[in-house]
Amino acid sequence: MTAQPSPVSEIVATRRPTRKDAARNYDALLAAAREAFAEHGAEASLEDIARRAGVGIGTLYRNFPTRRHLFETVYADEVNTLVRVAEEVADREPWDALTAWLDRFAGYMVTKRAVREALNDESEIFTACRESMYAAGRPLFARAQQAGEARTDMDFVELLRMVAGITATAFDDDAQRNRVMSIALDGVRTKV
Repeated sequence: MTAQPSPVSEIVATRRPTRKDAARNYDALLAAAREAFAEHGAEASLEDIARRAGVGIGTLYRNFPTRRHLFETVYADEVNTLVRVAEEVADREPWDALTAWLDRFAGYMVTKRAVREALNDESEIFTACRESMYAAGRPLFARAQQAGEARTDMDFVELLRMVAGITATAFDDDAQRNRVMSIALDGVRTKV
């Protein structure tokens, strides 16, 4: 299975500086922003993001001239990661491939919630990202269904909504969240 090129795959690549030190700063800013958004939502401080990345606020603004630019780039980077994970797991057994991708999808939902607060759901970036994400994950689900390992009375969007609902719930810790996710996926799986 080969994934189709992502409509958003160029967003991060074209914005990323080519000089090695500048590219390192850019990557550090994306990682720091992802962490800050997960912890503080859309209200995360840009100064805090720069500090976490080990750069000055001027470096943040050189890379991301507006807050919106940072949100869009972090979001596109998360979707690009989902597309890459789909490619990386495609050769695994169908159920293992699907659950590996869904595990990464659950992590993506944390970033999406923070970015969603700041951006319109119907913006071009969200539309392109949704298309890329579905193109990456839908074949994994279809393959698990064809192998008789996943229910056929549900569709891919329903599966994503289930996982999104679980990730939106507060848990005591990651272990509890993982246990609940496992229980929910047992309801999707047809073979044990």
